[in-house]
Amino acid sequence: MNMTLDHVFILVEPDARVADRLLEQGFREGSRNTHPGQGTANRRFFFANGMVEFLWVRDAHEANTGPGRNLHFSERATDPTASPFGIIFVPCKDNASPDMPFPGWHYQPDYFPLPTGFHVGANSENYLEPLCFYFPFHNPGVPLPQPERNSQRITEVVISTPSIDTDGVLALASRCDRLSIQSACEHLMEITLEHRALGHTQDFRPAMPLILHW
Repeated sequence: MNMTLDHVFILVEPDARVADRLLEQGFREGSRNTHPGQGTANRRFFFANGMVEFLWVRDAHEANTGPGRNLHFSERATDPTASPFGIIFVPCKDNASPDMPFPGWHYQPDYFPLPTGFHVGANSENYLEPLCFYFPFHNPGVPLPQPERNSQRITEVVISTPSIDTDGVLALASRCDRLSIQSACEHLMEITLEHRALGHTQDFRPAMPLILHW
């Protein structure tokens, strides 16, 4: 596969107070961020090889009318049957191909300079499925965060969805290393750090559909 997993996000309640649960387990929080034109903001936890992002809608009008309106964040945030998950991929370091890894459309956010936008999976209209983003540039043209990272590596992400993958995006996305997407009755994300080296598990339900193993 010519792409690799960069990070994942979970759409949560405003201000992402549920992320405090990770602080209680001893994980360090990175810098926070807002997304002009998209109407969202986040809290971020950086790891050795990726990030877990807790995203919320900070401005519903901006989310519904700005460049990110076709991502339907407001609708996903208020629909209890919608997938709250997003998956962001980047090219492998040796990948120079201009081809996109799954069918989709171009999203040019206000917070990236032209033409460094995202390729968004064609399944974005299907709220049952997680949003899939591919960032086809090794350098986004904006300053990258240099956070104090948690030392653990993300070794596996498993996303469950009740969808049947009507656009074929999820089947292509799940070919990526460290990522599995499976059919299930409810939405759930399981993230494993360091192959469960310490034998710890924390189930954050019902506050959010996340299970963390480390």
